[in-house]
Amino acid sequence: MIKAALDHGFGCACHTSMSDTPVSRRKLLAGAAMLGAASVLSAHGARAQAAKTKVIDTHHHFYPPAYQKAWMDWEDARKIPHFATQVGWTREKAVEELDKNGIASGVLSIASTPGTWFNLDAAGAEKMARTCNEFGTEMVRDYNGRFGLFATLSMIDIDATLKEIEYAFDILHADGVGLQTNYGDKWLGNPVYKPVLDELNRRRAVVYVHPLVASCCAQLSVGAFPAVIEVPHDTTRTVTSLLLSGTFGRLRDIKWLFSHAGGTIPMLAGRIQAFYGRSTRGDQSALTAEGIAEEFRRLHYDTANATSAPADEAGADVPDHLRLRLSLFSVESDRDDPADGAALRRPARNRERERGAAGATSGERVSLM
Repeated sequence: MIKAALDHGFGCACHTSMSDTPVSRRKLLAGAAMLGAASVLSAHGARAQAAKTKVIDTHHHFYPPAYQKAWMDWEDARKIPHFATQVGWTREKAVEELDKNGIASGVLSIASTPGTWFNLDAAGAEKMARTCNEFGTEMVRDYNGRFGLFATLSMIDIDATLKEIEYAFDILHADGVGLQTNYGDKWLGNPVYKPVLDELNRRRAVVYVHPLVASCCAQLSVGAFPAVIEVPHDTTRTVTSLLLSGTFGRLRDIKWLFSHAGGTIPMLAGRIQAFYGRSTRGDQSALTAEGIAEEFRRLHYDTANATSAPADEAGADVPDHLRLRLSLFSVESDRDDPADGAALRRPARNRERERGAAGATSGERVSLM
């Protein structure tokens, strides 16, 4: 039995409002001809019966009862305030949020879990992951077309995690898996996770990655709530670990989807390229500036909690040779712009350009990126 050594981590507060969730197109799995290699989700659950727009929320957390209780107990024991939207979450309210925002479907995922599965042992963490995955599958079944599922993985016992991958895809028919940026201060490029990522690559899986505050770094937030600063930086840490470990270069069939517009990657992409794209620090494992840029181009991001104009422009203004594939969208900031509808969120100049696309619907405009 292979286990990954773990320490304590902190959960991430990205769900200040259920209506702040990002949206993207459905039919994003490999084989969607319209999007080609940029696709990241399957057509399973693509057509919502109650929503008119053809968009999908890929950052849609859900809280099965056992998981919710464990989270509340964790926070109560540490006198940490609860999030009202999390406490009030129900399956019915989840559907109401989709309808209110004109979203066709939401892909269910577990938020990054505090304490690395609430400090459960390997067996307890695996049981919790299975409980969450089966609850999510029930929602997919009970609300036909409204939900997909990113199955969660415990990542503590590697052998058990591999079995959960098999169960999630072959029995539950999940749309992909949801991982955290770190588990006990081991980021995803760590060699201990190689068997898991190899199997996901073999299955050509969508891998959705959600950040949390690493146990090392909660005190670095200079008095701010830890999630404010450290959460976006942890996405950058795990992306960089996957780059420098050669994981991105080695596993070409995973469709990577990162949260919060890539954290601070849009701002630091050029710096990473500058340091590791030339031989200024010794052997860089054959990384080149062009190779790093190509790896970044293969990534996808949602835009949850990245809805300000500077966050928009951080992705839009990256030079072409470093451009990140910011291919997912938020419903939040365009609600007052009927020309674009509630489904899309783009830098202003992109939206102006797309208005000229003859006959393009809001759902179709997504494919123009």
